Amino acid sequence: MAATRTYVGFLRAVNVGGRTVGMDALRRAIEAIGYSDVRTALNSGNVVFRAPEADATIVERRLESSCARPLGLEIEFVVRDLRSLEAAIAANPFPEFARADPGHLLVILLKSAPTAKNRAAFAEGLEGPEEGRVLGTHAYVTYPAGIGRSRLTLARIEAALGTRGTGRNWNTVHRLAALARTTSAGGEGG
Repeated sequence: MAATRTYVGFLRAVNVGGRTVGMDALRRAIEAIGYSDVRTALNSGNVVFRAPEADATIVERRLESSCARPLGLEIEFVVRDLRSLEAAIAANPFPEFARADPGHLLVILLKSAPTAKNRAAFAEGLEGPEEGRVLGTHAYVTYPAGIGRSRLTLARIEAALGTRGTGRNWNTVHRLAALARTTSAGGEGG
């Protein structure tokens, strides 16, 4: 049996604004690619699976091209392997905030690393009570007054950073990492 890695796929902009994807349909579409141990988490477009590819970017492209037809819409995926997700958790620049208010700490998983100029634009655009840091392909944003009413939206973050992404709160990131660890323990590689 070929070695596989555990990946977490984060779907961008699904199950909001009429762009619905059933988790059973998502699981079947990913299994049809040949990926294994496919498990969905929550109803907001999170999936954990095992794949033989060693490069998350290749997995991302394959998911985007292979899932559009069976799911009936074009979907962007942001994919991280388990090690990358654990590294993102360990790198959190707001550990105190994460302990105190994990539901209002957002990790934005980016499709690509922003340039220094884009990171500076992001930092300059922080006008409200939010704090933010970009580390590689992850942006961490605190929302002490809540996410729903903040003017620091994903669209503004993407525009400043010059790349697309999708956000998950700290609790969700931890749940997905735990699910990925369980999946990884059942198979080869990490």
